[in-house]
Amino acid sequence: MADGGSEVELDTINDVEIDENGVFKYVLIKVKGKTCTKHIVRGHAWAEYHADIYEQVEEAIGQKKCQCVGGGRINHEMFNQSIHVYGYSVGFGKANHEITVEILKKKYPDYEITWSNEGY
Repeated sequence: MADGGSEVELDTINDVEIDENGVFKYVLIKVKGKTCTKHIVRGHAWAEYHADIYEQVEEAIGQKKCQCVGGGRINHEMFNQSIHVYGYSVGFGKANHEITVEILKKKYPDYEITWSNEGY
């Protein structure tokens, strides 16, 4: 039975929520809305595992409305205005870092943002 009222309003969900500085795990998540989907990026140093971040998002948004499509690491240097996206998640696999970078560029237009498939 479909419940239209339970669908997620995509414009109420931030595209990016990452720590202000440091190296940390991140996940790329696909969120399903009423008529379309979008990707969001979440990354935090407090997370021991990529799954810790995803579980927090899943609780907030709803299990049936989001899917982790991969992970990696982010090196965010706030004072140098740079972000480097790299690596992979053992549990979720490697995120498409190109998608992640495009999302990050919207929030950090003045930053130098790079990515690599190297490293863990």
